[in-house]
Amino acid sequence: MKKENCDLSEKKVPEKKMDIVDGFTIKYHANGKTMWSKGKIIDDQPEGYWEWYRTDGTLKRSGHFEKGEPMGEWITYDGKGEVYKVTNRDS
Repeated sequence: MKKENCDLSEKKVPEKKMDIVDGFTIKYHANGKTMWSKGKIIDDQPEGYWEWYRTDGTLKRSGHFEKGEPMGEWITYDGKGEVYKVTNRDS
């Protein structure tokens, strides 16, 4: 049996472009232009209020972290930016 040439190496997902502005960590979509998420990172963990956005710039989700854990009310928004779903993440 002939040894076939095949590529089994893992495909690497490029890291998102990131900036830190006024203490907020801002990550961008793969296009490198539109914001993907915005929030603070303390001791390498998300902390406080965070927001996530669609590539068209509309708000997709928002919520709070406490020591890296999602807490309280989390809101998911529809494509028009209207509240679609509210989830309570308290234990």
